[in-house]
Amino acid sequence: MITLRNVVLRRGTKVLLDGASATLNPGEKVGLVGRNGAGKSSLFRLLDGTLHEDKGDFSVPAQWRMAQVAQDMPETDMPATQFVIEGDVTLLAAQREVAEAEASDDGERMAHAYMALHDAGAHDASARAQALILGLGFRTDELERPVNSFSGGWRMRLQLARALMCPSELLLLDEPTNHLDLDALVWLEAWLKRYDGTLLVISHDREFLDAITNVTLHIERAQLTRYGGNYSRFEDMRAEQMALQATAYARQQEKMAHLQKFIDRFKAKASKAKQAQSRVKALERMEKIGPVLAEAEFTFEFSEPQNLPNPMLAMHEVSFGYPPATEGGEPVTIVRGVSKSVLAGQRIGILGANGQGKSTVVKTIARDLAAISGEIIEGKGLNIGYFAQQELDVLRPADTPLEHMIRLVKDCTAQGRLSGQATREQDLRSFLGSFNFTGDQVKQAVGTMSGGEKARLVLCMIVWQRPNLLLLDEPTNHLDLATREALSVALNEFEGTVMLVSHDRALLRAVCDEFWLVSRGGIAPFDGDLDDYQRYLLDMAKQAREARRNEGRAEAPSPEPAPVPAATDPAPAAAPRGNAEQRRLDAQKRQALAERLRPLRKQLEQAEKQLDSLSREKARLEALLSQPASPVELADAGKRLKAINDDIETTEARWLELTEAIEAASTVA
Repeated sequence: MITLRNVVLRRGTKVLLDGASATLNPGEKVGLVGRNGAGKSSLFRLLDGTLHEDKGDFSVPAQWRMAQVAQDMPETDMPATQFVIEGDVTLLAAQREVAEAEASDDGERMAHAYMALHDAGAHDASARAQALILGLGFRTDELERPVNSFSGGWRMRLQLARALMCPSELLLLDEPTNHLDLDALVWLEAWLKRYDGTLLVISHDREFLDAITNVTLHIERAQLTRYGGNYSRFEDMRAEQMALQATAYARQQEKMAHLQKFIDRFKAKASKAKQAQSRVKALERMEKIGPVLAEAEFTFEFSEPQNLPNPMLAMHEVSFGYPPATEGGEPVTIVRGVSKSVLAGQRIGILGANGQGKSTVVKTIARDLAAISGEIIEGKGLNIGYFAQQELDVLRPADTPLEHMIRLVKDCTAQGRLSGQATREQDLRSFLGSFNFTGDQVKQAVGTMSGGEKARLVLCMIVWQRPNLLLLDEPTNHLDLATREALSVALNEFEGTVMLVSHDRALLRAVCDEFWLVSRGGIAPFDGDLDDYQRYLLDMAKQAREARRNEGRAEAPSPEPAPVPAATDPAPAAAPRGNAEQRRLDAQKRQALAERLRPLRKQLEQAEKQLDSLSREKARLEALLSQPASPVELADAGKRLKAINDDIETTEARWLELTEAIEAASTVA
């Protein structure tokens, strides 16, 4: 087991752990949580031997092999498969021993070396490495591509695959989900659940921690506190502890005040001096309970948009992709033939496997890419707030936060996009302060900031612009849990439209009420929730594995995930036979019930007809909005569609009331 007893750990002058103790048992899956800067990554450095404790006792079993994700960006032209295979240090050691044994011409040594090579899994190393690479979202045609031909995010996925390839009893993962799409994240969860060793993971993804951890280790005020359970359980237990501590503190303060009052009143009286002195000693002996010092929460909000065009935009036969790589070449089309409208107030989550074109669609709507073909008609007054997947797409590393804000003011002024914001330098400093950029931080070069600070700056710049359409492409990368929660709250209060690409399922669940699936070169509504989508991804992964196993055979069309069979209602039990009088009474009751229910059933029938009529009109208007039309016609159709949606909501509520009334009356009868 891993043990820490009264450990003191410093980085420079900062004390990260001060007399901290904890025990982690073999096979436990531990989530390491705490605010940014609390010392989570430094504790990992202690575990891997990079740092050493300043005081106290710390131990990891000597025989344990350890694996972790290297944080450096790999620069090599080695093929991806070979790069991942070399993460298996046991296999590499066995291969070296075979080479040395053959060179020594020692028969017995060679026999042992070949046996060790077999035990290390040399026969299936390539297959194991490729399974990891494909699981993390790579395509089969990328398995032998040079590592340095991939972008930074994809190289970090290869570093993750390399760590998973390494046999280990202890696995350390520091923010493993940052560079993953939702499909790769679902695969990683399944892999980690099967991992037999001890796992320590730092993550700001609540659902990821809930899915894989059974212990939570909390770093707060240089102490380690162990909680049995996943992150949600930790939150519940910590809230209970804080409430108990607050109650105990209040009671102790009341008791201390009572003792002090007695001392102050009677210490000068000779007759009461002895009692007063005993209370002084009682007060001195009392073990003081500290007040609950909750960490300050980060919050922000989006200002009310200046206007809300409806529809926000309409797409007609739009194809998305990238321009030709060379002059005279052909553009690369990824998604084609999209005809959809984006309406005011919609909350759209964009789903899809890696490489299907989610980010390409968002970049095109954000005007960063031109559509390959088709037409995108923007509503009058459309104001887009765009969060790029890579923060440096919109940030300049050499500039400071204040310089970014000043440039933003100039750009908005030149484009006529100011909508009442304060633009003086002091106002901009104050606005940056509301996003925790205070003091000298406003003049710190962005290139020296952490990923979380860069993400906060991008959010700050978006909020200042008062957008009415938010395009968010993986906005939670590098954000801690508190900032993710603040973003979720702000998005729920935002009055405009949200289009969100994210692997953070907690954010998708909290914000989105409909989903688009980007798949097989098109975009279609996804009729289900995130649990359905997770099952869909697992089904598709299973089909892909089966397809790879059957590569030598004739290919058959990939089956769609099987639909969930509908539940079958049990057949009603036969009514007991009775005499004629009983049957007559039963018939009278049924007739009386039918008389009572007749007006309700009539109203229900009318509501169903009205819903059918409204649904047809809604479909007609949505089709109209996807066709080329003038801005006036689109605006008029958008207003009518909003009215139709309101009528549908009212009628559905009435239909539900009538249905419940009929069921209640039937049950009573």
